[in-house]
Formats: sequence, structure tokens, C-alpha cells
Amino acid sequence: MSKNFWLFKTEPSSYSIDDLKNSPQSQDTWDGVRNYQARNFLRDDIKKGDIILIYHSSCKTPGVVGLAKVVKEKGPDFTSWDKKSSYYDPKSTEENPRWYLVTIKFHKKFKSIITLEKLKANPLLKDFKLLKKGNRLSILPVSPKEFDIILKMVSEKL
Repeated sequence: MSKNFWLFKTEPSSYSIDDLKNSPQSQDTWDGVRNYQARNFLRDDIKKGDIILIYHSSCKTPGVVGLAKVVKEKGPDFTSWDKKSSYYDPKSTEENPRWYLVTIKFHKKFKSIITLEKLKANPLLKDFKLLKKGNRLSILPVSPKEFDIILKMVSEKL
């Protein structure tokens, strides 16, 4: 069974890599995804053991800040059934869930951020989906080659 690589975007003002690290057992559910393509990744493609690049977005310095690992595959996103949740969806039910989540575990926070600017400046990442105009998905597949390039960028900064 081969592992896949993903980039999960999060706004650090809402949920940061430190929040994940400080969660019980340094793990948490990745819930609240309300885009069908990203939902399909969660439902169909993301598997236990997959590695995640955590990316802080909508902040002063967006970029890759660390790593996490999928520890539990898809399950229904229970926040869609909670009328008090900002992620409530009246069309999603326990019998017929519309939205899904996975459980991830903190692995590592990088000593320094790999900024969006630095990602864009790396010619080896010219095809990286994150850098394509108009791409606003919160979950993106990352090729093994792109993953290795980004990790090399991290080690060069350390």
C-alpha cells in the first residue's frame, strides 16, 4: 500500500499547526470541509498513513509550516448535523452524510515557514497545484517529487 501526499490549508487564526500539536494526543479531526472536490479527496482518496503538508493561509505570511499524518480514514463529518455549528448542512444526515472528515496527527512543525513566495520562486514547483491561478481548494494532492522538493527546501533553511 503506497502512501500519498497532501497539502491541507488552514487559517492559523482559526486553527493552526500549534492547535493540532496541542490537541489531545496531538491529533484531531479535519472537519468543516465544504467544497465537493475537497470532500471527494477526503471520502475517496485520503488513506491512513498518508502524509500531509500543513499550510497556513489567509495570514500575513502564508506557507507550509509542518507535517501531519492521517491516522484514521474517512468518516462522516458530524459538524454538518450540529445546528449550532457554522458547518451545519440540513441536507446532510447521519443516514446519508454529505460531508466527510479524516483524523490527523501532528508530526512536526518546521523551524521556519516555507513561504508562498519561496514556493513560487522555485522553478521545480512550476506545476504545483497550489501555485496555479484560481486554485482555492483547501485540500490538494502533492506529488512525491513536489513533496521531496518542499522537504529539501525545509532542510536548506534549517
